[in-house]
Amino acid sequence: MCGIAGILSSSINLKDEKQKNILEQVSETLKMRGPDEHGEYITEDAALIHRRLAIVDIENGKQPMHFGKYVITYNGEIYNSDELRKELISLGENFNTHSDTEVVLKSFAVWKEKSFEKLNGIFAFAIYDKEEKELYAVRDKMGIKPFYYYFSNGTFAFASRVPSLLKFPQIKPVVNETGLMEMFMLGPAFSPDKTVFKNIYQLKASHFLKFKNNKLTIKKYWSLKAKPHNEDLSDTIEHTHFLVSDSIKRQMVSDVDLCAFLSGGLDSSIICKVMSDELKKQGKTLSTYSVDYDDNDKYFKKSSFQPNKDSDFIDLISDYIGSDHKNIVLDNKSVAKALIDSAAAKGYPAFADVDSSLLLFCKEVKKDYKVCLSGECADEIFGGYPWYHNKDILFEETFPWSRSTNVRQKILKNGILTNTEEYVHEKYLKTVNETDFLDTDTALDRRMREMFMLNLNWFMQTLLMRKDSMSMESSLEIRVPFCDTRLVEYAYNMPWEFKSLYTREKGIVRKAFENELPYDIAWRKKSPYPKTHNPVFFNTVCDMTREILKDNTSPLFDMINIDTVNALIENPDCIKEPWYGQLMKGPQILAYIIQIYYFIKEYNVEFEL
Repeated sequence: MCGIAGILSSSINLKDEKQKNILEQVSETLKMRGPDEHGEYITEDAALIHRRLAIVDIENGKQPMHFGKYVITYNGEIYNSDELRKELISLGENFNTHSDTEVVLKSFAVWKEKSFEKLNGIFAFAIYDKEEKELYAVRDKMGIKPFYYYFSNGTFAFASRVPSLLKFPQIKPVVNETGLMEMFMLGPAFSPDKTVFKNIYQLKASHFLKFKNNKLTIKKYWSLKAKPHNEDLSDTIEHTHFLVSDSIKRQMVSDVDLCAFLSGGLDSSIICKVMSDELKKQGKTLSTYSVDYDDNDKYFKKSSFQPNKDSDFIDLISDYIGSDHKNIVLDNKSVAKALIDSAAAKGYPAFADVDSSLLLFCKEVKKDYKVCLSGECADEIFGGYPWYHNKDILFEETFPWSRSTNVRQKILKNGILTNTEEYVHEKYLKTVNETDFLDTDTALDRRMREMFMLNLNWFMQTLLMRKDSMSMESSLEIRVPFCDTRLVEYAYNMPWEFKSLYTREKGIVRKAFENELPYDIAWRKKSPYPKTHNPVFFNTVCDMTREILKDNTSPLFDMINIDTVNALIENPDCIKEPWYGQLMKGPQILAYIIQIYYFIKEYNVEFEL
């Protein structure tokens, strides 16, 4: 996995010494994403930058890679590269490496835009045509790998990280009303095509862009289509088992050793079981990792979202599969202090302690491994979250993980933002209206397809960007087998009564793997990523927030309702419904405010309101 960046401009000479120094600074911001090697391609009007974390074909996969008139800077892993390589060879192409980068590049040379849909994997890359002086850039179908870009006044720039773009002098850290709305009314989620900053955007999942002659065009190359599900229950169980297993096995391709995250939940347990079985064939033992917090057992509180501790189940599945397991126990003060580092890693306000703890966790795992498999996406595509099953909220016309803007509005002073509900609802409707249906779909069928798309394009994106930014800041590559496009397409068209077999969340997946897992694992109730319950974290966050509230020089001071924040410090339980997701309540709201404060400070953010 890697870090990429680049710029095309007709108004500046990129080979000028000053511009070369700027490009070096951009490259340096990507160092943690690719500590092993770096390379660049620079002409007067185009530059491509690459930072490499060497995983596949370590000797020959250097970038930017050239082929004829094309040059590529690529971040990703292609899981069907062997099939594509064979197809290209049959068409007369030759290969000099076993790197998937060469497969991507030659696929484009042969099939152009049609090549993007052929790729099954995680990727974001840019290909420059030296003769035509045009650039193509594309992002994978699920949006697992990031691609940010800037376009204004004839200059186009792109990067794997927002902070990399801010190294270009012409790109200013300006937040307008839209950015503020995203940050406070949707955050930590963001619209699929936006960032916090003015003129800095995300390339949406399953889209590509073309830049030529100062003109930017963006197109969608793949979308989920509604199709009849023609298999009975027995065949569906078997097919689900095959797709999940095959995806895991495909994502084990690597020239370095792999490990896995293990929470003791269904999804990670399936991944670890399949991986363990495959490695045993090679005479190897799977290494697994879990995360916990100091004294969390002592302070754990059951809830409808978190009914039991992960630790009760991790030993069970680890012993069952025979993995070499390590439990990483985090210090609560460190988790609080890492809020700043996690926001810096992402380049904008992050997902509170969910991000900071993951950052610390990944740094520990990286001491032993460079590649890890993780269980994201299963809940989104197989109906794992509570909002799929709660009939009282299922048909509400809003984001189910952030149902009200009331708490968010109260955090801000009156008049800072207006028409907030309209803004959020517009974003909700845009996704819903893009959902594909069958004429035969019932009202429930239609709603479940809408929920699928909402979760895929919003909630899952938040988790994927969290995973990417925190892991890559640690120089750790994380792969997500449940995000395999084949599996997503299959799940989209699976009847709800199959998905929720036995009226259980992810019932079909449980049934598919029940004979390969301990009963208590296969049928364990869904539990989210663990948060700390230790008051040390909350007290530390409160102290940090109090210091922030004293800084009347920060633009945040003029935006935040200090009385509301102080009330939250005094009584964190006054928040009855999560700000976002399942566990983001009082302490996490304060943590988010801390991240916003340091984001503003770190980038000298200007506000255009």
